[in-house]
Amino acid sequence: MSAPSAALQRLRLRTELRKARTSAGLTQRQVAEKMEWSPSKLIRIEAGEVGISVNDLRPLLAAYGVTDRRRIDTLLDLARGSRKMPFSEFRDIFGKEFQQYLAFESSASIVRMFNSLQIPGILQTEEYGRTIMRAYDRTVSESTLDRYVEARLMRQELLVADEGAQWFFILDESVIRRQVGGRGVMRNQLDRLAELAARPRITVMILPFSVGAHAGMQGPFTHFEFETDEMPDSMYVENPRGDSSTSSDPEETGRMLERFWELEDLAIKDDVPELLHRLTQRVETGSDDLKALLGPVDEPSNE
Repeated sequence: MSAPSAALQRLRLRTELRKARTSAGLTQRQVAEKMEWSPSKLIRIEAGEVGISVNDLRPLLAAYGVTDRRRIDTLLDLARGSRKMPFSEFRDIFGKEFQQYLAFESSASIVRMFNSLQIPGILQTEEYGRTIMRAYDRTVSESTLDRYVEARLMRQELLVADEGAQWFFILDESVIRRQVGGRGVMRNQLDRLAELAARPRITVMILPFSVGAHAGMQGPFTHFEFETDEMPDSMYVENPRGDSSTSSDPEETGRMLERFWELEDLAIKDDVPELLHRLTQRVETGSDDLKALLGPVDEPSNE
């Protein structure tokens, strides 16, 4: 559990440092000049992209006018505990926004995720994941692909651990019907999804086509809650251009939580593992194939 603890400590530390600087009435540029740092160093520390050493933190707190001994000791402990972030060995393949996502994911007590495009990465089988990543980038090397797969399989340890977060997934019906990788790959993926949906800490819901237009059509998103009061709710949003962003703004995260609850009210919640098993059988027989609708239509009888 050391990796999630490190992520949470860095998230808490960056929040506290921004709060201390704001209380001191200082801009990032003013602090950088005081510390004789480049502005980018402070920006990266406050963004949680890099840790801060104890030797750097002590004079930084002095510049902020932080003198309370207990608070200083708490922040120093956070700095010591946050040096090793989860998945830091994958910085070469993940951008800073997704690194932040991984920190949230590793530290949250409740994760709520909506996806209208694909099975979420943390739920994917290896074959399904490889197919998706090849579709995104036909030029990706086999070694890079192996690294992506390795990271996804590591993330899935969060799902199967004896203790951890509560996970809530809402998937659009199109996600479980699109045959990524062909029938065999999709059959295995649906079986895996059904297996995970039966676990006590995981809830999988399906948003059926029959609900029509809905707020989730704006795009996939993830909402995170944390056990500690010092960490505000956070969110991760993807848009159609492939860009992503994270935010801990209470107004934005509140709206996203309400959107999730709205979709939850519309979604199928009961007997989802059984629903997925039945869909697997249809995939096996081909009775889920939309192309079958292109066959001849029987004329209505006049009798």
